[in-house]
Amino acid sequence: MFTSPRSSEHRGSDDLLTAGLGLDGLRSATPPAFAEAANPTPAELRRRAIWTNWRGIADLAPGGGYGDLYGSVAAVPGREFSAYAKVPGASQPHRVLVQLPDAFDASKPCVLVAPSSGSRGVYGAIAVAGAWGLPKGCAVAYTDKGAGTDYYDLDRQSGARADGTIGALGEVDDLAFVPDAPVNASGVAFKHAHSKDNPEADWGRHVRQAAEFALKTLNEHVPRPGGFDFGNTRIVAVGISNGGGAVLRAAELDGDWLDAVVAAEPSVYTEGRGSRAIYDYTTEAALLMPCALLDAPNLPQPPLTAQLQAMAALRCASLSQAGLIEGVDTAAQAASAHAHLRANGWTEEALRAGALSVAFDMWRAVAVAYASAYGRYQLDEHPCGFSYAMVGAGGAAHAATAAERAAWWADASGIPPGAGVNIVARPSKDADAAFADLRCLRGLWDGQGADADRVRKGVAETRAALPRKGLPVVVLHGTDDGLIPQAFTSLPYVAQAQAAGRDVRYWQVRNAQHFDAFLGLPDYGARYVPMLPYVYRALDRVSAYLDGKGRLPEDATIATTPRGAGKALTSDHLAMPK
Repeated sequence: MFTSPRSSEHRGSDDLLTAGLGLDGLRSATPPAFAEAANPTPAELRRRAIWTNWRGIADLAPGGGYGDLYGSVAAVPGREFSAYAKVPGASQPHRVLVQLPDAFDASKPCVLVAPSSGSRGVYGAIAVAGAWGLPKGCAVAYTDKGAGTDYYDLDRQSGARADGTIGALGEVDDLAFVPDAPVNASGVAFKHAHSKDNPEADWGRHVRQAAEFALKTLNEHVPRPGGFDFGNTRIVAVGISNGGGAVLRAAELDGDWLDAVVAAEPSVYTEGRGSRAIYDYTTEAALLMPCALLDAPNLPQPPLTAQLQAMAALRCASLSQAGLIEGVDTAAQAASAHAHLRANGWTEEALRAGALSVAFDMWRAVAVAYASAYGRYQLDEHPCGFSYAMVGAGGAAHAATAAERAAWWADASGIPPGAGVNIVARPSKDADAAFADLRCLRGLWDGQGADADRVRKGVAETRAALPRKGLPVVVLHGTDDGLIPQAFTSLPYVAQAQAAGRDVRYWQVRNAQHFDAFLGLPDYGARYVPMLPYVYRALDRVSAYLDGKGRLPEDATIATTPRGAGKALTSDHLAMPK
């Protein structure tokens, strides 16, 4: 099950939790440097990947509370063990990695299993699980769940190795991802979109394999009479966003291998009760939200700059001409788009926070990659003509340089755009250049034909079932989440599970959106509270319950208070459940 094993020690100036960077190093806007840009060492890549993933998840800005009000960046000495794992039927592996602190207590063994959020690499959940578990002496098992940052350079036929360094096809035997590519293909491939495995359908099994790798690691490296197994080792799965969806999928698997689950802002799709697939509401938002936000008051700033407002007005005109909205002028068209989204379940809070996803082109980025994944398409088969390549400042695609290629594994956050890799669309002379392609993407959900059937089949494979009877599950979600709206995801999941008598508890956090990392933007920090403190508190409550020292939390709507402009976050703002 596990191949290409690696191990390393991390003590002194290179610990498990921050790679020796500490809070000041994580806060630095400058990433840890490579001595040779084109040939970074595995240790340099690891340190930079940890820096990238901390900054992509946590609010580390001064005044945001991390490190003093909640969370830990304490140096944790220990060892790391990593490998590739592959679920039955998959063509490509996923990465698994176990961090084993020196303080691990073999007499009271605990393991947190943490799938990455989004499509991040294997360190993607370090700020979620590592920050809580490692200082407490728990081992932490991570998985990139078949996504990750193992980009493949089609021009040079090379990709990431087990240690993150670059290797060429035919010259090394441990490449993390080799796509099924046509002859003379050019550009960049990445696993989530191009594995042809639809990895999201197997995210629960990826989590299970990470737990199995943790037990294997403990049995090989920690002395204990009788060894470690699911019966004598506490296993708690925790994740946010896509990672939250992954641990909920793990919760439905047979067997008593899991002791508890904590899922925050989960991307989860169920049957009925208002649940919508991420591909459905993402493609809807990509089309309508730019226009609709012109009718939405009190948007957080940035992102609706003058340039984005001009683009939004063009989108209103495109939608009107296509007969998708009504109105004779931009204001009326924006009101119509706004009304359409509200009628389809979007709340005003989700729309306001969704402005961030419009500004960063996240809706299109998700739709392009997920269409490819759900349809199990080969590189040159995308039904809407999209591909990926290195794109320069002028917008022209080019072959990656050795230095650009070397940094992908550490710098990328998963789905492009990022680390210089961008989406390449078909040429368009339209003023609203993206509109036709976005309609194509939307048509794969609500249209007809073989491609639409193919994508919808892939989406159906991701539908979640009920958690196992008796398994404690705590679900958390921000009421203002604009990327994974709770109305389409956690609310219907919890309602279905509770109606079936499953042990699911639900915290709804007022004034919390999806991205803690963006709370460093002044207006976002003033309006919104972070989600990570509630994840850590839920883990505290679950741990106490499993120790027989407390009860599981009750359902709660947490009445937080935004801190306002220029103020530091305090415990009063968080209104943390006791």
